[in-house]
Amino acid sequence: MRRHHERHRLQRIGWLRAAVLGANDGIVSTASLILGVAGGGAGHDAVLVAGVAALVAGAMSMAAGEYVSVSSQADTERADLEVERRELAADGAAEHEELARIYIGRGVERGLAGQVATQLMAHDALGAHARDELGINEITQARPVQAALASAASFSAGAAVPLAIAWLTPPAAAAGVVTVASLVLLAVLGAVAAKAGGAPAGAAAGRVTFWGALAMAVTYGIGALVGSVV
Repeated sequence: MRRHHERHRLQRIGWLRAAVLGANDGIVSTASLILGVAGGGAGHDAVLVAGVAALVAGAMSMAAGEYVSVSSQADTERADLEVERRELAADGAAEHEELARIYIGRGVERGLAGQVATQLMAHDALGAHARDELGINEITQARPVQAALASAASFSAGAAVPLAIAWLTPPAAAAGVVTVASLVLLAVLGAVAAKAGGAPAGAAAGRVTFWGALAMAVTYGIGALVGSVV
């Protein structure tokens, strides 16, 4: 039979979600912190120290949080697979009927559904039930280390931009330049992520930019308020 190759965007869902979330969070949180500290009247050196601290702490937090979260998903998947393994050993006939009913529900004729279930279970019973009963497959399977590394690396890359801008820009203009550059970068990131995932780029860019602008404005305002009181 002639092989037919297709490329689907769903294969990117694991690393794409973690990378986009990390980069977006890196830009927004670091730029917001820089603006908040600057709004409070701190000197340029204090702003840069705050930015570096935000980058390091944020990258570690993202990595740890993503690893714990995805590990929990992986633990749940393993537990469900173990339950399924025991059920297959205890009552294979009932599991065969269950799998056949799944195919019938998808529109397969009953006799053919039974044959499909028989052949798939003969080849890999646990794999068949994992895919069709539990919804676990190689594309969406939890990968904690991959997600943690992607989140940490993308957060660091995102956070490095506003930090570098704040470092290179004259102190008097740093807040304005960081704001504009961060919003432009957020819009580009949202559009690229949407294109990679097959979604409308304009809506994604606008959504990310709006929430980024709101976060920076609120943080700057609170920083200015606290700075005036202190």
